[in-house]
Amino acid sequence: MAKTQQTPGLDTLERPRTLKESALASLRAAITVGVFAPGERLGVSRTVVRECIRHLESERLVSVIPNAGPSVAVLEASEVREIYEIRALLESAAIRSCARQATPETVAALKRHCQAIADALADGDVIAALGHTRRFYETIFVTGNKRVSWDLVERLNGQISRLRVLTLGSAGRATSGPANLRRIVAAIGRGDPDAAARACRDHIAAASRIALAQLEHIPIF
Repeated sequence: MAKTQQTPGLDTLERPRTLKESALASLRAAITVGVFAPGERLGVSRTVVRECIRHLESERLVSVIPNAGPSVAVLEASEVREIYEIRALLESAAIRSCARQATPETVAALKRHCQAIADALADGDVIAALGHTRRFYETIFVTGNKRVSWDLVERLNGQISRLRVLTLGSAGRATSGPANLRRIVAAIGRGDPDAAARACRDHIAAASRIALAQLEHIPIF
Protein backbone atom coordinates (compact mmCIF):
# COMPACT_ATOMS: atom_id res chain seq x y z
CA MET A 1 0.00 0.00 0.00
CA ALA A 2 1.45 3.34 -1.02
CA LYS A 3 2.23 5.74 1.80
CA THR A 4 0.40 9.03 1.88
CA GLN A 5 2.90 11.79 1.31
CA GLN A 6 2.81 14.71 3.69
CA THR A 7 3.66 18.19 2.58
CA PRO A 8 7.02 19.13 4.14
CA GLY A 9 6.63 21.58 6.99
CA LEU A 10 2.84 21.44 6.98
CA ASP A 11 2.72 20.56 10.65
CA THR A 12 4.58 23.76 11.50
CA LEU A 13 2.11 26.08 9.79
CA GLU A 14 -0.21 28.11 12.01
CA ARG A 15 -3.92 28.08 11.36
CA PRO A 16 -4.94 31.37 9.76
CA ARG A 17 -6.93 33.64 12.04
CA THR A 18 -10.60 34.15 11.39
CA LEU A 19 -11.91 37.68 10.87
CA LYS A 20 -13.32 37.66 14.41
CA GLU A 21 -10.01 36.51 15.92
CA SER A 22 -8.10 39.21 14.06
CA ALA A 23 -10.58 41.91 15.05
CA LEU A 24 -10.62 40.71 18.67
CA ALA A 25 -6.81 40.76 18.87
CA SER A 26 -6.70 44.26 17.35
CA LEU A 27 -9.35 45.66 19.70
CA ARG A 28 -7.77 44.04 22.75
CA ALA A 29 -4.35 45.45 21.82
CA ALA A 30 -5.81 48.91 21.18
CA ILE A 31 -7.46 48.97 24.62
CA THR A 32 -4.38 47.52 26.31
CA VAL A 33 -1.93 50.12 24.98
CA GLY A 34 -4.35 53.03 25.45
CA VAL A 35 -5.43 53.80 21.88
CA PHE A 36 -8.93 53.89 23.38
CA ALA A 37 -9.04 55.75 26.68
CA PRO A 38 -10.95 54.64 29.80
CA GLY A 39 -14.61 55.51 29.40
CA GLU A 40 -14.33 56.08 25.64
CA ARG A 41 -17.29 54.73 23.67
CA LEU A 42 -16.77 52.08 21.03
CA GLY A 43 -18.61 51.77 17.74
CA VAL A 44 -20.41 48.47 17.13
CA SER A 45 -21.82 48.81 13.64
CA ARG A 46 -20.52 45.47 12.30
CA THR A 47 -21.65 42.09 13.56
CA VAL A 48 -18.09 40.83 14.05
CA VAL A 49 -17.24 43.88 16.13
CA ARG A 50 -20.31 43.36 18.30
CA GLU A 51 -19.16 39.78 18.93
CA CYS A 52 -15.70 41.05 19.89
CA ILE A 53 -17.22 43.61 22.26
CA ARG A 54 -19.13 40.84 24.06
CA HIS A 55 -15.92 38.83 24.36
CA LEU A 56 -13.97 41.81 25.72
CA GLU A 57 -16.79 42.47 28.18
CA SER A 58 -16.20 38.98 29.58
CA GLU A 59 -12.52 39.94 30.01
CA ARG A 60 -13.63 43.10 31.86
CA LEU A 61 -11.90 45.31 29.30
CA VAL A 62 -15.21 46.74 28.09
CA SER A 63 -18.28 47.92 29.97
CA VAL A 64 -21.72 47.90 28.36
CA ILE A 65 -24.10 50.45 29.85
CA PRO A 66 -27.82 50.22 28.97
CA ASN A 67 -28.91 52.95 26.53
CA ALA A 68 -25.32 54.19 26.28
CA GLY A 69 -23.51 51.38 24.48
CA PRO A 70 -20.08 49.86 25.10
CA SER A 71 -17.09 51.79 26.37
CA VAL A 72 -13.59 50.98 27.56
CA ALA A 73 -13.76 49.81 31.17
CA VAL A 74 -12.52 52.31 33.72
CA LEU A 75 -9.75 51.05 36.00
CA GLU A 76 -10.96 51.32 39.58
CA ALA A 77 -8.34 51.45 42.33
CA SER A 78 -10.10 48.78 44.41
CA GLU A 79 -10.19 46.41 41.46
CA VAL A 80 -6.54 47.08 40.63
CA ARG A 81 -5.51 46.26 44.21
CA GLU A 82 -7.45 43.02 44.05
CA ILE A 83 -5.83 42.02 40.75
CA TYR A 84 -2.37 42.51 42.22
CA GLU A 85 -3.37 40.58 45.36
CA ILE A 86 -4.50 37.67 43.17
CA ARG A 87 -1.31 37.88 41.12
CA ALA A 88 0.84 37.81 44.26
CA LEU A 89 -0.92 34.69 45.56
CA LEU A 90 -0.98 32.72 42.32
CA GLU A 91 2.38 33.77 40.89
CA SER A 92 4.39 33.36 44.09
CA ALA A 93 2.95 29.86 44.56
CA ALA A 94 3.71 28.93 40.95
CA ILE A 95 7.24 30.37 41.15
CA ARG A 96 7.90 28.53 44.40
CA SER A 97 6.80 25.26 42.79
CA CYS A 98 8.77 26.01 39.62
CA ALA A 99 11.96 26.57 41.65
CA ARG A 100 11.62 23.07 43.07
CA GLN A 101 11.14 21.40 39.69
CA ALA A 102 12.96 23.55 37.14
CA THR A 103 15.57 21.92 34.91
CA PRO A 104 18.52 23.73 33.33
CA GLU A 105 16.45 23.81 30.14
CA THR A 106 13.62 25.58 31.99
CA VAL A 107 15.99 28.18 33.39
CA ALA A 108 17.53 28.73 29.95
CA ALA A 109 14.05 29.25 28.46
CA LEU A 110 13.14 31.76 31.19
CA LYS A 111 16.37 33.67 30.55
CA ARG A 112 15.54 33.83 26.83
CA HIS A 113 12.08 35.21 27.64
CA CYS A 114 13.61 37.84 29.95
CA GLN A 115 15.99 38.95 27.22
CA ALA A 116 13.19 39.06 24.66
CA ILE A 117 11.10 41.22 27.01
CA ALA A 118 13.99 43.61 27.59
CA ASP A 119 14.79 43.82 23.87
CA ALA A 120 11.15 44.49 22.94
CA LEU A 121 10.85 47.26 25.53
CA ALA A 122 14.13 48.80 24.36
CA ASP A 123 12.66 48.87 20.84
CA GLY A 124 9.41 50.39 22.11
CA ASP A 125 7.41 47.34 21.02
CA VAL A 126 5.03 47.00 23.96
CA ILE A 127 2.79 44.40 22.31
CA ALA A 128 5.76 42.10 21.66
CA ALA A 129 6.93 42.61 25.26
CA LEU A 130 3.49 41.60 26.54
CA GLY A 131 3.57 38.45 24.41
CA HIS A 132 6.99 37.43 25.73
CA THR A 133 5.87 38.21 29.30
CA ARG A 134 2.88 35.93 28.90
CA ARG A 135 5.16 33.11 27.68
CA PHE A 136 7.55 33.75 30.58
CA TYR A 137 4.80 33.21 33.12
CA GLU A 138 3.24 30.32 31.21
CA THR A 139 6.60 28.51 31.40
CA ILE A 140 6.68 29.06 35.16
CA PHE A 141 3.11 27.88 35.79
CA VAL A 142 3.40 24.83 33.54
CA THR A 143 6.77 23.81 35.03
CA GLY A 144 5.32 24.20 38.51
CA ASN A 145 2.29 22.04 37.58
CA LYS A 146 -0.06 24.94 38.31
CA ARG A 147 -2.26 24.59 35.25
CA VAL A 148 -5.54 25.44 37.00
CA SER A 149 -3.93 28.56 38.43
CA TRP A 150 -2.68 29.44 34.94
CA ASP A 151 -6.24 29.18 33.61
CA LEU A 152 -7.30 31.71 36.26
CA VAL A 153 -4.43 34.04 35.34
CA GLU A 154 -5.36 33.76 31.66
CA ARG A 155 -8.87 34.99 32.45
CA LEU A 156 -7.33 38.09 34.00
CA ASN A 157 -4.64 38.49 31.37
CA GLY A 158 -6.39 41.31 29.51
CA GLN A 159 -6.55 43.42 32.66
CA ILE A 160 -3.06 42.37 33.74
CA SER A 161 -1.63 43.39 30.37
CA ARG A 162 -3.43 46.72 30.56
CA LEU A 163 -1.88 47.35 33.98
CA ARG A 164 1.55 46.34 32.70
CA VAL A 165 1.29 48.99 29.99
CA LEU A 166 0.17 51.49 32.62
CA THR A 167 3.20 50.80 34.84
CA LEU A 168 5.53 51.23 31.87
CA GLY A 169 4.53 54.90 31.97
CA SER A 170 6.65 55.23 35.09
CA ALA A 171 10.26 56.33 34.61
CA GLY A 172 12.68 53.41 34.62
CA ARG A 173 10.06 50.67 34.73
CA ALA A 174 11.02 49.39 31.26
CA THR A 175 14.40 48.45 32.73
CA SER A 176 13.52 47.69 36.36
CA GLY A 177 10.74 45.29 35.35
CA PRO A 178 13.01 42.93 33.35
CA ALA A 179 15.65 43.25 36.09
CA ASN A 180 13.10 42.04 38.65
CA LEU A 181 12.21 39.09 36.43
CA ARG A 182 15.89 38.19 36.15
CA ARG A 183 16.13 38.10 39.95
CA ILE A 184 13.23 35.67 40.00
CA VAL A 185 14.93 33.49 37.39
CA ALA A 186 18.24 33.61 39.26
CA ALA A 187 16.54 32.29 42.41
CA ILE A 188 14.78 29.59 40.41
CA GLY A 189 18.13 28.64 38.89
CA ARG A 190 19.63 28.28 42.38
CA GLY A 191 16.73 26.07 43.41
CA ASP A 192 15.73 28.55 46.13
CA PRO A 193 11.91 28.60 46.35
CA ASP A 194 11.76 31.11 49.20
CA ALA A 195 13.98 33.67 47.47
CA ALA A 196 12.13 33.20 44.17
CA ALA A 197 8.72 33.74 45.80
CA ARG A 198 10.04 36.76 47.71
CA ALA A 199 11.44 38.31 44.51
CA CYS A 200 8.05 37.72 42.87
CA ARG A 201 6.13 39.43 45.67
CA ASP A 202 8.55 42.38 45.65
CA HIS A 203 8.13 42.72 41.88
CA ILE A 204 4.33 42.69 42.12
CA ALA A 205 4.28 45.09 45.09
CA ALA A 206 6.36 47.59 43.14
CA ALA A 207 4.09 47.23 40.11
CA SER A 208 1.01 47.75 42.29
CA ARG A 209 2.37 50.98 43.78
CA ILE A 210 3.24 52.32 40.33
CA ALA A 211 -0.12 51.37 38.82
CA LEU A 212 -2.11 53.00 41.62
CA ALA A 213 -0.02 56.16 41.33
CA GLN A 214 -0.46 56.25 37.56
CA LEU A 215 -4.22 55.81 37.88
CA GLU A 216 -4.45 59.27 39.41
CA HIS A 217 -3.35 60.79 36.09
CA ILE A 218 -5.66 58.85 33.74
CA PRO A 219 -8.35 61.07 32.17
CA ILE A 220 -11.86 59.58 32.22
CA PHE A 221 -14.28 60.59 29.49
